Amino acid sequence: MRRGHPWVYESSVRNQSGPGAAGDLAVVYDRHDRFLALGLWDPDSPLRLRVLHVGRPVRCDVDWWRGRLRLALERRRPWFDEATTGFRWIHGESDGWPGLVLDRYGSTLVLKIYSPVWLPRVSDLVVWLREELGPDRIVLRLSRNSQSAAAVAGYRDGQNLHGEDVAERVTFLESGLRFESEVVKGQKTGFFLDQRENRRRVETLSSGQEVLNVFSFSGGFSLYAARGGAGRVVDVDISSHALAQARRNFALNTEVASVKRAVHEQVQADAFDWLSARPSRRFGLVILDPPSLAKSEAERAGAIEAYRRLVRCGLDWVQPGGVLLAASCSAHVSSDEFYGTVREVLLGAGRPAEEFLTEGHPQDHAATFREAEYLKAIYWRLRG
Repeated sequence: MRRGHPWVYESSVRNQSGPGAAGDLAVVYDRHDRFLALGLWDPDSPLRLRVLHVGRPVRCDVDWWRGRLRLALERRRPWFDEATTGFRWIHGESDGWPGLVLDRYGSTLVLKIYSPVWLPRVSDLVVWLREELGPDRIVLRLSRNSQSAAAVAGYRDGQNLHGEDVAERVTFLESGLRFESEVVKGQKTGFFLDQRENRRRVETLSSGQEVLNVFSFSGGFSLYAARGGAGRVVDVDISSHALAQARRNFALNTEVASVKRAVHEQVQADAFDWLSARPSRRFGLVILDPPSLAKSEAERAGAIEAYRRLVRCGLDWVQPGGVLLAASCSAHVSSDEFYGTVREVLLGAGRPAEEFLTEGHPQDHAATFREAEYLKAIYWRLRG
């Protein structure tokens, strides 16, 4: 805890003064009965305490909470302008709000709770967010492990906490491009905001290229590639819903001349099966950005082997001189393991290639402890 780790597990608690309810403030003392930390108590989870503060005692009143909120907000204000109205205001533990994230999509805020410890404070959070940010709408999203407790407290996933708008999709800007976010029922909070920097990088690599976007989801990489001057962009995804959302995102940006000129093709297929087939053509840029392949530590070895297979197959679709981008959002696979797997495949493929970039978390998704590190991307260029 003194080194900044934000969790205390059940097995680490030597003794406690009472049972406590989810969301109660818990004060932690060291073995010499000195104040150590303050956190939110969860008696029903192996992750027993989510740490809010370490060091000297503090008065945990409304002003203290509001001060913590302003700190996270003020940190981000210089990072974004009117061309980007979709980003993360609060990134959980790494911003001192363990188990809670807050995303902005235009005038809509999405508050996602990953632990029942926040349920007693939802009404207070709404007041503070309205005061600080003045949104038109606040939508509540709940992780699966929080939904039962939320129902008892009178909350449900996708509920409006503020505002009259009940649309399931809202539109926002990212680097001047328009996207929709499925704020009521979509994955995460409705959009994968964390890949923003990699999308921007893809735009710079796409001029005059044919681009293959595998696990394309809502077409974020594809749309940036089109604006960057790609002549043709091909989406591959197993979900018809995701492909439809990608088409809508392209339709939102038809006033961008390069987007309008680009040929946008879609393939509905299992990405692993489709990539395993003999390539019908090769591409100047191939993007491999699968969903998490390891949702638990037990799946880690299988995920590494899946990444190995994915990169090996994807490499066959890259033309000489082209670029391969491989990404991972699996927290249980470390950066060293993922990068090592990709390097092993590329260096053993018998095709001259060079690595030129690795990327991690963007500023608004910064990870301050090991378990929070999940996003990584690596870029390779194949020589002609």
